[in-house]
Amino acid sequence: MSQTALTNLLDFDVAGLTGYFESIGERGFRATQIIKWVHQLGIVDFDAMTNLSRALREHLKEHCEIRPPAIIAEQLSNDGTRKWLMRVDNGNSIETVFIPEGERGTLCVSSQVGCPLDCAFCATARQGFSRNLTTAEIIGQVWQAARALGQTPKLGRHITNVVMMGMGEPLLNFDAVVPAMRLMLDDNAYNLSRKRVTLSTAGVVPGIDKLAAHCPVSLAISLHATNDELRDKLVPINRSFPLVELLAACKRYVANNPHAEITFEYVMLKDVNDSVGEARALIRLLQGLPAKVNLIPFNPFAGAGFERSSDEAINVFRDRLSRSGIVTVTRKTRGDDIAAACGQLVGEVQARARRHQRQTATTAAATEEIS
Repeated sequence: MSQTALTNLLDFDVAGLTGYFESIGERGFRATQIIKWVHQLGIVDFDAMTNLSRALREHLKEHCEIRPPAIIAEQLSNDGTRKWLMRVDNGNSIETVFIPEGERGTLCVSSQVGCPLDCAFCATARQGFSRNLTTAEIIGQVWQAARALGQTPKLGRHITNVVMMGMGEPLLNFDAVVPAMRLMLDDNAYNLSRKRVTLSTAGVVPGIDKLAAHCPVSLAISLHATNDELRDKLVPINRSFPLVELLAACKRYVANNPHAEITFEYVMLKDVNDSVGEARALIRLLQGLPAKVNLIPFNPFAGAGFERSSDEAINVFRDRLSRSGIVTVTRKTRGDDIAAACGQLVGEVQARARRHQRQTATTAAATEEIS
């Protein structure tokens, strides 16, 4: 007889966990107690949760677990960026990146295994798409990173910002992403403000509207082009949700969240989208929106087919936007020596994972292909 699967408590935000405890005849406040133990203190041993009754601890040990994705490899960049390869099942792994900068520490979190959107300049897209991550696998990346960095209430916070900008399109995994982000915001978990949790989308318009209603965190749009003809090629989802619809959704998002400012991400591709004319078109496109523009120097990968814009072209583009009154910054390239920079995630996962398999060939897990 097969054993009943354990309930992974990382799959629940406070509302979900309250419902779980009420379903087994416990008071709902147990949810807050568990969230503090697990997310603030990093405790996964139910016996160590001393404010729970012995009977409840025994029930949890029999029926529940706290299981984040397992770290199977870690890389440290020369600039201090850290990247973890995490196994989510026998056939799939994801990447999570931590970028320290002064007192700020940004964790880049994945929402899917691979990505279905096929953006032309992104290494993740070349890997294809396997499946959505669960809430446990999303918030589990934060849990693992916090533990690896030594983050506790006593030792202080290393992760000050979380960006849903890793592998995948988060709005195509809405039902798992939103509970994970609610845990990031929860005072009893990671206690981040809405301004410090950012979701980046390539332009899933219905998801933008739904996000505004259910979890209005900071919004970033992967824009990369100022007209539909070019954006159709660079960001194919534009064929379903063209610029006029995307910009209208952005205006609705701001209307529902008056203090919101939308970040527009714009990868700088040589002789593709980096001309002064494109800068002028971008200024016109963003009129009427409280917008910030992040210019992203293209991070090359094998077979990309694009080149990075010159520093001069990037500076001219930036200065033109800045003079128009749009706050514009050039994103520093971080972690490119370990393929952890923007657009590079999973560019070498398959090869690296196979190396990991060869190193552990004597174990059963080593015979399974990681994609």
